[in-house]
Amino acid sequence: MPTGKRGLPATLVRRGGERILVDCGEGTQRQLLRSDIGLVELEEVFLTHFHADHYLGLPGMLKTFALRGRETPLTLYGPAGLADLVGTLRRIFGRLTYPVSTVELEPGEALARDGYRIETFATAHAVTSVGYALVEEERPGRFDVQRANELGVPGGPDRGRLQRGEPVTLADGRVVQPSEVLGEPRAGRKLVLTGDTAPVGSVVEAAAGADLLVHEATFLADERERARETLHSTAGEAALAAREAGVKLLALTHVSTRYFGHQVVEEAAALFPATVVPRDFDIVTVPFPERGTPELVRSGARSGRAPVGSEA
Repeated sequence: MPTGKRGLPATLVRRGGERILVDCGEGTQRQLLRSDIGLVELEEVFLTHFHADHYLGLPGMLKTFALRGRETPLTLYGPAGLADLVGTLRRIFGRLTYPVSTVELEPGEALARDGYRIETFATAHAVTSVGYALVEEERPGRFDVQRANELGVPGGPDRGRLQRGEPVTLADGRVVQPSEVLGEPRAGRKLVLTGDTAPVGSVVEAAAGADLLVHEATFLADERERARETLHSTAGEAALAAREAGVKLLALTHVSTRYFGHQVVEEAAALFPATVVPRDFDIVTVPFPERGTPELVRSGARSGRAPVGSEA
């Protein structure tokens, strides 16, 4: 349930100039407007499942875009049943000024993007559901300027081609391969969002080695039976998944209003110390692996204090 300070489920992922919204609970557009980000013209929205607390913010947001005269197409992604849901919601948001398309996804699918892919994986909930993993491609190794000088590679476009992994032919006919001036490939980043789920092996598999795992923690151990009945997770169960997957940081969301954030952190941190419970308008920065580990920035979306880089 919402509170005076916390809205319903919605996570905005920012990568460079891209903005991807995962779930759109009631009040999402209002929270975006209250943030430093604003209600940007999102081009993609991903839904994890069709319980009302995860999509009721969608009709109002779509209508607001139309009232602004938006023309940019919007694509909605989600598990089977998405097209029927949007068809029903059209009775609420009515005619729009821009096209809205739906793409239904099964676990195990991957959507190719520029420099990364979005993978779907199975979750265990009371309705059809999927989770999402954003997985960046490996990046070329560091460019060795000294070695390039020794090989006689001139400054300018030739060095750029080598950094992109393309061989270069020098003026004297010699061919320089990228491997001669580049170090070992560098890992990209990995972000995993479960949506609502009971403990299940597919989540651990999808989250293996992730920089950030955003996992639900609706209950604490005192309500384990209730969690099993409703196919949710306790904070401890989410922590066990993070530990098994070997993630760098666990962010717990979907917390019941019966608990304070510090209670949730205490239970999870006993099993997985690198745990945070973000509040609305908090940011988690996810730097490239060689630049550090993910970090929670309190109120980062309202103060402009977030470091530059990809965020969740």
